[in-house]
Amino acid sequence: MADTLRTITLGRLDEGVYLAHNARGGQLRFGSQAGDDFTPVELLLAAVAGCSAVDVDVVTGRRAPAERFEVTAQAHKVPTEGGGSTLRDIEVTFTLRFGDDDAGDAARAVLPRALKTSHDRTCTVSRTIEAGTPVLTRLDDDAPRVSDARSDTPTP
Repeated sequence: MADTLRTITLGRLDEGVYLAHNARGGQLRFGSQAGDDFTPVELLLAAVAGCSAVDVDVVTGRRAPAERFEVTAQAHKVPTEGGGSTLRDIEVTFTLRFGDDDAGDAARAVLPRALKTSHDRTCTVSRTIEAGTPVLTRLDDDAPRVSDARSDTPTP
């Protein structure tokens, strides 16, 4: 598979409230102060669940439509040294029901393999987390700077 860059752009709507945009025009409002909207941690869990859900839905859906398709992702947010926190014990649970017919039997038959393939090979999100991929955070050095009124020293 070729290296394909994925990008989102995030804008601030208010303190603790953000709007993410993708290249296709999609938008997602979230934040730590965004009321009922998702928090960043909930978005991560949704991404883990959603990535595998897409994989499993495609494979099982070729055989039969699910009568019930629900995926729950949960994790423990635990404190770390230095005052931060991390997620531990991420768990994704699929609750799927198919009809009591040959098509439903075929969907149920491929389900264990679909779950394993998603986890082991096709879900980029959970595989990235499990790989422990480093995240680089940087400041855009080309960002315009506001000059301090008392000196000629630019400040970010």
